Amino acid sequence: MLHGIDVSSHQSASYDTDGLAFVIVKATEGRSYVNPKMEAQVERAREAGLVVGFYHFLWPGHITEQAEHFAEQDLVEPGDLLACDWETTSRGTRASNAEKDRFIRKVKSLKPRNRTLLYCNRTFWLRHDRTSYAGDGLWIAHYGVAKGKPGVKAKWLVHQYTDDPVDKNVARFRSADALREWAESA
Repeated sequence: MLHGIDVSSHQSASYDTDGLAFVIVKATEGRSYVNPKMEAQVERAREAGLVVGFYHFLWPGHITEQAEHFAEQDLVEPGDLLACDWETTSRGTRASNAEKDRFIRKVKSLKPRNRTLLYCNRTFWLRHDRTSYAGDGLWIAHYGVAKGKPGVKAKWLVHQYTDDPVDKNVARFRSADALREWAESA
């Protein structure tokens, strides 16, 4: 399995890339937020030759506008991974299952040369998801379990297994080249 991390404005732009095959950077949230460290975090990943991904923290409502806000980020290149982060917001709300599905489909239509992923925790997948739609792949968070054993029967591609000291992930690919080839085959 490949190792990777995901970063947001809470992490440094000079994170350690040793042993990593991929980095997924928070790009946007809602209809207006843009990660102020995104450019430097992406540059660090590209300089290290890592597969790059971007994620959008999804809020309920205004789904088309959120998808457009995410897709218009200039740093996204064909072959980069694009993920929908579906979880509880700081206000205790969440996008509905239908909104999650619409967001992923809209991003896919706006960025057809990029693979789309759904990020959610195990509880969301088991209790809130009703369609099992995850775009091109499921990125599942479940801590306190062995790497690569997220506790879901669904076919998953990335498992976030801890957030200590950073969000650490493993991906179900035999090599970084295999991940890159898959990402570029959208």
